[in-house]
Amino acid sequence: MSERVPVLFGEVLYDCFEDGSRVLGGAPFNVAWHLRALGVAPLLISRVGDDALGRKVRDVMQHWGMSTAGLQKDSAHPTGEVRVSLRGGQPSFEILPERAYDHIQADALPPMSPALIYHGSLAVRQADSANSLERLVERHPAPIFMDVNLRPPWWDGARVGRLLERARWAKLNHQELMLLVDEGGDMLEKARILQQRHGLDWVIVTQGEQGAFLLDRDGDMHATRPGPAVQVVDSVGAGDAFAAVCILGLLRHWSPQEIMPRAQEFASLLVGRRGAIIDDPALYRPLREAW
Repeated sequence: MSERVPVLFGEVLYDCFEDGSRVLGGAPFNVAWHLRALGVAPLLISRVGDDALGRKVRDVMQHWGMSTAGLQKDSAHPTGEVRVSLRGGQPSFEILPERAYDHIQADALPPMSPALIYHGSLAVRQADSANSLERLVERHPAPIFMDVNLRPPWWDGARVGRLLERARWAKLNHQELMLLVDEGGDMLEKARILQQRHGLDWVIVTQGEQGAFLLDRDGDMHATRPGPAVQVVDSVGAGDAFAAVCILGLLRHWSPQEIMPRAQEFASLLVGRRGAIIDDPALYRPLREAW
């Protein structure tokens, strides 16, 4: 694979809702899905079980035109699952342990030439995938976009800090920022502390209905807010939608002033629907044409 593409490393899983429905997700998968629909050819590095859910993941990816070259098959561990409970539109998660994506194998990584590498913190909760991410970064030096995604109890501050040290860009929500930065007063001050602590080019902070802001390396803040007509069905995957447009903007050399309202526009579109992905190319088309 000689073309430089965004490489997304980590979990692919099914969000399982209380009504018995299942929605395919996992932050790296969601971001890769959106990027594909927005005109990019991402490479997802993940692992699924040799089971019905794993076969479904592969089929869905192929149907959507996504490469499955980085999707490994595991005969010993099942495909990832998360139990999602919604309270007032806000999700809580029970992330089941010992899933296939915990055991991504370094010796099965495909050839690649990353334009950037995306990952979060959940995929490194077990040694196999953590070691594979290390190998990936060593073999293929590329700037790193870290989508923090703290999922209790599967993270600790020291490990997240080490991951942020080598990232160029970081995205997190305001609750995660408060967990990682004790000092400071408001969100902007905390973002400055995080940025200086880890030498980040950008810190992107999402704040739900309050919108989001990006703090750049020059110390300038670029903010955006959702429109008044946004109706929230559920917010599962809203941050992934936001991250996808941020990555699209980085690949296409958009300015922060272009990236932030576009990311907010897409996240607002997503929260009006159930689940973390949109299985309808027509809904992406106006965005592709406008951008």
